[in-house]
Formats: sequence, C-alpha cells, structure tokens
Amino acid sequence: MTSDGFQQGATGPAEQAARVRRMFDRMAPRYDLFNDVLSAGVHRRWREEALDLLTPVPGARYLDLCAGTLDLARGILERAPAATVVGADFSLPMLERGLAKPDPLKLGPRQAGIQPAAADALRLPFADGTFRGIVIGFGLRNLADPRAGLTEMARVLEPGGRLVVLEFTTPPGRVFRALYHAYFHHVLPRAGAWISGQPAAARYLPDSVSRFPRAGELAGIVTGCGFIGVRYRYLTRGIAALHTGLKE
Repeated sequence: MTSDGFQQGATGPAEQAARVRRMFDRMAPRYDLFNDVLSAGVHRRWREEALDLLTPVPGARYLDLCAGTLDLARGILERAPAATVVGADFSLPMLERGLAKPDPLKLGPRQAGIQPAAADALRLPFADGTFRGIVIGFGLRNLADPRAGLTEMARVLEPGGRLVVLEFTTPPGRVFRALYHAYFHHVLPRAGAWISGQPAAARYLPDSVSRFPRAGELAGIVTGCGFIGVRYRYLTRGIAALHTGLKE
C-alpha cells in the first residue's frame, strides 16, 4: 500500500499500464456484453446517475476519460446535443468499437460531436482548463497511478468545473459484503472468462477492486488532488460508488 492509499502490483507502473492496455484491447469485441451480463444491466443505470451529477449543458466541452466504448460520451450528447465531448482512452480498439456502435441520435458514422482521442490519462494532451466537466466510469482503478490521474483531471478542468467518478467499491454492510465477495471472487471470474474468452480479464476485475481504496478513503484522496466539495454516495448497496468534486 502506498502513502496515497493505492496498492501496487508486483510490476512497475509502465509494465502494469501495458498489461492493462493489452487486456482491454483483447476484450473490446465483447466488452459491452461482459458488462451487461455480469451486472445484469445495472451498470447502465449507474452511468445515468453519473450523468445526472455531471449535468451537461449545451455549448460546453466535456471529457469522458477512460471512455471505453463511449457510452458516457454518447449520454452527454443525449442530454446536451450541442455540447462537445472528447472520448479519451488508451485502448484504440475500445474507441473503435464505440464509434462503430449503432447511432440512435443519427449523428453520422463518426458520432459527430464525439472527438475520440487515444490518450494516456496520466499525461493528458489537453491545455489547462479545457473542460467544463469530466466523467470517468470504471477507469480510475485501472490507472497505474490513480493519484497522478486525478491531478491531471484537475489540471484540465476549468475553475469550478465538475469531476464525476463512477467506480466499483467494497460494500459497507457486513452481510451484503459477504454475498458480494462470494459472487465477485468465485462466480464472476468463471462466468466472465466464458463470456469474454479472457480468463485473466475476468480475474482482474475482482482483484483490482479489492486493491482499490474504499469510498470514504477515496473521497479524501480526491480532495488532496485539487478538488473541493467532494462527496460520494453508494450505488446498489455499495457495489459501486459515485464521487463528485469541483476544481478549486
């Protein structure tokens, strides 16, 4: 465990980042199916709640960080069609998969309004104060250095801009936590390996969540990275949590 509250694996940050990138590259064709089946579709409601907190407005510029297949980016445009959204991820196959999805908004083959960017969350290729808001869904625990990622998010937000973090966490209730661990560490790896065809990826999810700071601790870390008014709330009895904060 580092002084920031984040546990590190046996490999260094560069090796960890490369390993995680390769994993998501391979998972891209089945990533959405993996999420839908293993969460029984609940992750879609969680994403809607994240967007409720982001409150996108027309004409503003937003960043969907660790954007994956661009569900949150599309959700921003559904709520504010005149907004501009950068969907940034270090896995190009994930972004390509997102751009190839059906287009219910009829925005065109390249999802007009969404600007895909193959980018490292620890070294974002954007100027200071570029975005009105940032949302990161299930991506913070995948960063080799989550604290450095949060500091970068603060840098590219405009003063008063809003950060929304949607992430898995450990349920606070003892009884439900025991049921959660039974599913997460025994059922999910087997089912996930069958669905995704990637046994290592299915094991990675529960392992990465167990190493990640709990919700209250994460709120303190977000505050220490340049955000004020940090709050959090649990989703679905603490399977996931939403953290929000404003750029100082």
